[in-house]
Formats: sequence, structure tokens, C-alpha cells
Amino acid sequence: MTSPPPTEAATYVSARHQPMSFAEFVIVIASLMALIALATSMMLAVLAEIGRTFSVDTTRTQSVLTAFFVGFSVGQFVVGPVSDRFGRRAVLIGGVSLYLVATVLCVLAQSFETLLIARVMQGLGVAAPRVITVSVVRDCYSGRRMASVMSLAMTALMVVPVVAPAFGQLVVLALPWRWIFVFLALYGVLVMAWMYLRLPETLAPENKRSLQPLSILSAAREALTTRQSLGYMLATGAAQGFLLATLYAAPQVMGELLGMGHYFTIAFGIVAAAMSLGQFLNSQLVGRFGMRFLSHGAIAVGTLASILLLVLARIDAIGIVSFTLFMCLCNALFMAASSNFNALAMEPQGRIAGTASSLFGSVTTMLQAMIAHTIGQAYDGTMIPLASGMVACGVTIIVIAAITERGKLFGRH
Repeated sequence: MTSPPPTEAATYVSARHQPMSFAEFVIVIASLMALIALATSMMLAVLAEIGRTFSVDTTRTQSVLTAFFVGFSVGQFVVGPVSDRFGRRAVLIGGVSLYLVATVLCVLAQSFETLLIARVMQGLGVAAPRVITVSVVRDCYSGRRMASVMSLAMTALMVVPVVAPAFGQLVVLALPWRWIFVFLALYGVLVMAWMYLRLPETLAPENKRSLQPLSILSAAREALTTRQSLGYMLATGAAQGFLLATLYAAPQVMGELLGMGHYFTIAFGIVAAAMSLGQFLNSQLVGRFGMRFLSHGAIAVGTLASILLLVLARIDAIGIVSFTLFMCLCNALFMAASSNFNALAMEPQGRIAGTASSLFGSVTTMLQAMIAHTIGQAYDGTMIPLASGMVACGVTIIVIAAITERGKLFGRH
């Protein structure tokens, strides 16, 4: 792909995704990414019902989320190199097809163990949209325009966690929890049909790579030895771990500790709406201020807010409204930073976008799952473990960014 001159970057539309317009391209990317968000956020409303159906306790039901991320992490490691060899479309269609089969198995599962196996398969299948959408965006755009596309897609995507938990709650009130997976299957069919009819192959023939182990290892070595890519890959994992930890903690902290019960989905929807607003603002500002300046600033402010939350939690001075406001601010800042970090990690990897996206996605997913699981399992009836984990993530990201940029934070280059 030939990058546009800097003066034209804000309006440049790549020919690689024709016949789709820029707006349709962003919506398709967001719709494919939403498969992941739906498969996670809709589970919040049904974890308790699943636990009652299979007679497992509340802590163990978190495995429904963890199993998905295990498959998601492993799948991403495979998808990238395969898409660099055979193209984006074929692998994307195959991945979504596996996701649909696994979703049907979730509907039919007669034991908790079978459900977990099906969730692992779901994660394996949805790894294709995660990796390939990033690769497709990188095939078509670079630099700040790429960051703008990702932020716009994430802005549209964030509508999902705003409405998904509440929608899931309505389903549970009216129908058995298995209907959640029926909805996921129908959505998957719709998205795959749209993508099949409208999304062209975006991988340039000259960028196709061999599946030989040495070629894959060479691409992986190239990605991991690029200072910017390695640093911002780790920063992305920590930022996403922060976000996933708040998802894990929502039923316990909002539902149980703060006494919201089933209505915690409303508060979580408000937080997701704030995250969407943060993404939109980032998409509008990134072209002017740059990815580094915005993301470093967002993490700094978010970490300071997390420290304040921890202090207030220790003196038991946090209520429903104040906690929700803190989550709105911190999650919006960390989500916006995560999009920019991902773009910064991918920006130098245009020649090996598929393999790089695969590797980065696998590593960041493993990191976020480990962080969220650790924080979630530390729950002790207070919000101190969550607040402490938020502070630890923020400080870690600042250190990683400082090392990556050799101490020059908030740069606009």
C-alpha cells in the first residue's frame, strides 16, 4: 500500500477495499470485531444461570469467559501466518464458520465441561476476525489514518457492550440462557454474509509469504525485535488486561458488593458508553495530536484516577455513583490508549501484517487473560483487589512506554 502525503491523510480512502466506501469499511470492521465483544459481554448476564443449570459455584462460572480467551489466544497464533499465505477472505470465512459451529454446540451442551469445550472452539473461530480485521486495516492504511480507522471502528464497536449485558438480561428473564447463543449464531451468519458479498481481498500479491517454519520464524523475529512493536504490544496487553479485569469484576463489585443485583448491567452499559465516547474523541484528535501524545496522556490520567480510587476504597468511601464515574473515566482512557498502542505496534509491520497481527493478538490476549483472571480471583468482598490491579496496570504501562520511547513520553512524532 502507498501511504498518502501527510496533508491528505485525513481524507485518504484506500482503493484496496473497493467497492466499499470508507464508512462501510469501518462498519464492516466494527461488525466483525463485535463477534468478540458479544461472545464476552453477553455472558455477564447469564453466568449465574449457567452456574445454576450445571450446579457450579460463582467463581467457577468465570471459566466460561476464560475458556473463550484460551481458544482465542491459541487461534490468533495460527491465523496470521495462514492469512499471509492464502489471503484474508478465505481464512476469515473459515474462522467465522468454526465460530458458528461452536455456537451451535454451546446451545446443545448438556454438561459444563462440554460448554467449556465449545467456548474454547468459539475462541478459536473468532480469532480470525480479531487478527484479520487488524491485518485488513493495515493492508489499506498506515500511520495516523490507520489509528483513526481503528478508533472509529472501536467507537461503533463499543455500542455492543453498552446494550449487550442488558439485552442478555432481558433474554434470561424471558427465555432460557441458551437463547443467548442462538442470537450469537444469527448475528454471525449475518456478518459473514455481508463480508462475503462486499469485502474484497486486501492482501497484495507481493506480500504473500510462505508457510515454511523458517519463514514464519523470520517474520516473528522481525516483529519481536522491532522496539516499537514489542513495547507497544506489551503495553496493549496490559491496557486490555485492565479493561478485561473490570469486565470480570462487574458482577461481583457492581452486582454484589455495591448491591445493584441484576441491575449492574445498566451501570456497566453506562461505562461502555463512556468508553465509546472516548474512542470517538480519540479518532477525532489523533490526526492532530498523534498517537503517542494522546495514549501516553490517557494512561497517565487514568493511572492517577486509579490511585485515587484505591485510596477511597481503602477508607470505604466509594458508592455506586462514584464507582461508576471512576470506571467511566478510567475505562474510556485506557480503551482509547489501547487502540493507539495497537496501531503503534502494527505500524512498522506492513510487510508482515498478518503474522505480526497474529503474534501480537495471541500475546496480548494471553496477557490480558492472565491479568484479568488474577485480579478476578483475588476478589475478597471489597474493591481493593480491583483498584490495586488497575493501579498496577497503569504504572506498568507507563514504565513500558518510557522504555520503548527511551524516556521521551508524550512525543508527537
